[in-house]
Amino acid sequence: MTSSGKDMGRVKSYYRKDQAYLFVDGYNIINSWSCFKDMLTEDFEGARLRLMDLLADYAHYSGQFVVLVYDGYRVKKNPGEEFFYKGIRVVFTKAFQTADHYIEQELNAIGRHRTVRVATSDSMEQQMILSRGGTRISARELELEVLNAKKGLVRRSKDLKDQARLDHLEEETLESLMDLRKRLDPK
Repeated sequence: MTSSGKDMGRVKSYYRKDQAYLFVDGYNIINSWSCFKDMLTEDFEGARLRLMDLLADYAHYSGQFVVLVYDGYRVKKNPGEEFFYKGIRVVFTKAFQTADHYIEQELNAIGRHRTVRVATSDSMEQQMILSRGGTRISARELELEVLNAKKGLVRRSKDLKDQARLDHLEEETLESLMDLRKRLDPK
């Protein structure tokens, strides 16, 4: 679902005041999280996809709009790319543009009237985030939030299944009671 045109085929950026936003420096996170350590040398594309899946689940659970940004600045003549993946926006920056620079531009566009967090462990980027009115979250803090959200999703799923079983039992019980009533009072 990639757009084409000026400004690297950007997905139209419209930031709502009532929405919380989370920008994620993708490669910084992949290089920081323990779950990606084994994938870094063998399946880098798989690591990117896994992070996209994890953040999509996290976005649905947390209600935040997630923008996952990967550096594309080292790829010569790279026009960049933006697309939506399971409800999150994924950005591969254009040639000579870092994820930090992209995030900085977006923070400028958003302004200070919205709730914006940026996940990175890069100390220079953290300073820039604070100066533009955002808040920072370290890679480790985000990892813990994502893990807790995943546990919450599993718990919520189990609760829904249990509730469905109870609802089914209640229907069966109600039917049995009505049947018993009919047998006892045949009028």
